[in-house]
Amino acid sequence: MDGWSLPTDSGTSRATVQSLAARVVGRAGGGAAQALLVLVALFWLVPTLGLLVASLRSNEDNNADGWWNVFAKPAQLTTESYGALLDKGDFVDSFWNTVLITVPATVLVVAIASLAAYAFAWMEFPGRDWLFLGVVALLVVPVQVALIPVAKLYGHIEFGSFHMFGSVTGVVLFHVAFGLPFAIFLLRNFFAAIPRDLLEAARMDGGSEWTIFRRVIFPLGGPAIASLGIFQFLWVWNDLLVALVFADTGSQPMTKWLQSQMRQFTGNIDILAPGAFLSLVVPLVVFFAFQRYFVQGVLAGSVK
Repeated sequence: MDGWSLPTDSGTSRATVQSLAARVVGRAGGGAAQALLVLVALFWLVPTLGLLVASLRSNEDNNADGWWNVFAKPAQLTTESYGALLDKGDFVDSFWNTVLITVPATVLVVAIASLAAYAFAWMEFPGRDWLFLGVVALLVVPVQVALIPVAKLYGHIEFGSFHMFGSVTGVVLFHVAFGLPFAIFLLRNFFAAIPRDLLEAARMDGGSEWTIFRRVIFPLGGPAIASLGIFQFLWVWNDLLVALVFADTGSQPMTKWLQSQMRQFTGNIDILAPGAFLSLVVPLVVFFAFQRYFVQGVLAGSVK
């Protein structure tokens, strides 16, 4: 009987530990944990709420007290700051410059990376693996390293009255060049997980590589492509470093325009607050518009 007591006690202890862990996991997924996550989310939204309220108050009210006082004085809310901001021609120009930079940079990266990723995943050609290793190696190259060399290169590219340095085209090409390595790496790994039987069946039916990409790879890779598009759009839209180096006054995006409006002690918060909030709204709209595809792309491959 004594010889059997140790395994019995060990099994009972192990069952106790497992039941304790199960209870912890069960409680973590309960209503208390969800309420805690909601509180954390609301806490992270406080700065955004403060920015919105500050953009709807006059400069005098913002300088007089904190934005939270608006709940006691709702009459302070006004849209005059937005009207004054939209009347500024240089801000409107910077908004359209941001669109002209972000949209082509996103579309070009997604299009080129999709084709390259399909070639690396499913096409056989000499040096394919070495080229892909080169693409992976480019992931570790920081943007800061290329700023001065590319600026010198842009300074020598001129076509009549067109100068690459300080133009929207120069900013777009820089974003495309540094967005492609990650984009190709991401999409290649996603495309490689597509069953080979689908591609073989398409080839047996006489489909060309372009037909296979357009009718098989592109529809199945929609979640990953949408995720990449969202990432690229957010990176380029919110970029300031590249704009400071390569964009001049005529091609500056909103981030550079807002930075140029900074004064000591933020005396012009009536300009910065609505401008910053408008620059925040567009990425939010894009994200929520493609949220379903974004979640599918993030979760792709996690469940078999």
